[in-house]
Amino acid sequence: MKALLIIDMQLGSFSPYSTRFDTIGTVDRINKLAEFFRENKDLVIFIQHDGTRENCFIPGSRDWKILPELSKETSDMIISKTANDAFYKTNLEEVLKKNEITELYFTGCATDFCIDTTIKSALSKDYRITVAEDGHTTADRPHINAQTVIKHYNWLWDDQTPTKYKITVVKTSELLKLK
Repeated sequence: MKALLIIDMQLGSFSPYSTRFDTIGTVDRINKLAEFFRENKDLVIFIQHDGTRENCFIPGSRDWKILPELSKETSDMIISKTANDAFYKTNLEEVLKKNEITELYFTGCATDFCIDTTIKSALSKDYRITVAEDGHTTADRPHINAQTVIKHYNWLWDDQTPTKYKITVVKTSELLKLK
């Protein structure tokens, strides 16, 4: 079984929407992937950051809410996290095991923080990992623009030394062709 992880696509990270690289395009591609996963009876999981410790992204607040442009169905799951790693002190691994998930597909925000950390954590747990090359985003950083950050991490993941499985990095359009 497969699961699509949609990480931290929350209003607080996108105010204004121009703070992230290709926000509208990224949302569109995530929506297409989510629909594809639902049609194939695979799991769609939204990961929401709970930043109560940092006094931000407080559950129920505007910043905590998922972007309204993302399609969300009642069959989708929501997992709350308090650290960059979506596995750290959450029930994510329990949910994956219960649903016999062995393959994880990654999308969301922010490439260089929560996406990267969760990918590396999943890698150490021997999940098969696929990253939607154009399905994650981030903001410009002090010494590097967002587009370069994304390109760098796509290269890094694709070249990552495998533990049990190699990470696959592929464009959304190619993922949508798979059955």
